Amino acid sequence: MRYDDDAQLDASEVTDQRGQGGGGPSYGGGGSGLAGGLLPMLISLLFRGRSGKVSWVLIVVVVVGFLAVSFLGGGGTSAPVAGGFGEPGGPPVAGTSELASECRTGADANTNPDCAIVADINSIQAYWAGGGYGQIARVTRGAAPTYQRSDTVFFSGRVNTRCGSADSSAGPFYCPADDLVYIDLTFYDQLRQQFGAQGGGLTNAYVLAHEYGHHVQDLLGTEAAVRTRQGASSDAVRLELQADCYAGVWMNHATTPADGRPALITDVTQADLDGAVDAAQRIGDDYIQGRLGGGTVDPDSFTHGTSAQRKKWLTTGYTTGDPTRCNTFRTNDLG
Repeated sequence: MRYDDDAQLDASEVTDQRGQGGGGPSYGGGGSGLAGGLLPMLISLLFRGRSGKVSWVLIVVVVVGFLAVSFLGGGGTSAPVAGGFGEPGGPPVAGTSELASECRTGADANTNPDCAIVADINSIQAYWAGGGYGQIARVTRGAAPTYQRSDTVFFSGRVNTRCGSADSSAGPFYCPADDLVYIDLTFYDQLRQQFGAQGGGLTNAYVLAHEYGHHVQDLLGTEAAVRTRQGASSDAVRLELQADCYAGVWMNHATTPADGRPALITDVTQADLDGAVDAAQRIGDDYIQGRLGGGTVDPDSFTHGTSAQRKKWLTTGYTTGDPTRCNTFRTNDLG
């Protein structure tokens, strides 16, 4: 995947908190349950949504030999925690200005992995702001009429959010309380090394596109209607598969101008697409529980869908390019 060398990047959509020792001020409240003694014993991949569910999967493998699934809040806690990253638009965070100076054009994105992530965020949000969101909002009763942009926070090690505190093992997540996406970029190494994913530029973008899919769901009120939090056909599974589908829709439009600006991404190859699909399959509930967790596959505990389902809905989004085709809540055939 390549970026247009001459395209302008907007680093203001990213707040770089790496190296800030906890990711901003805490507003009180305890730490995450992930920060305790279980942390070294995790195998985790979280693309979290909102309100007490995980987006993608967290599988906790305890050394003594049993496997459990942990349902965490939007910021990495098992119960609501009074805590926060701070008010959006507050004092500048050290590192953000450096990112802005380094990531100016698509040429920077082609040579600097951090700038590539900035370009991905710009592209994803340009699609939703440029008409993708409105396409769904028009048929969704009570939805916000226009897309509201959500920044991404780069952090290292640990971060405090209005959803609670989290550390890097929690993976990327979206916090609806502050309308921000959070990611420790070392996660991409974990995705390859621990889960065996092929990796690549579009795979990295897929991670973020899935999280922005949760932001879209938040704006549309989709998640607020979720009632069942686990099970093969639960609302939680349907929510995750829909976020995958939304990510695929963006992929379809990634090389198309949007929101009044030229396309940032000029080339998406079949190998890029294969890498993203490979990643989707490796975070299916059945794959995580059976292959990585070494445990019994229990459909009643599913929260994200099987590998086959995740492939199906990511592919559905990509092949149709139509976000209205992502209504996983109105089908009896999840795949």
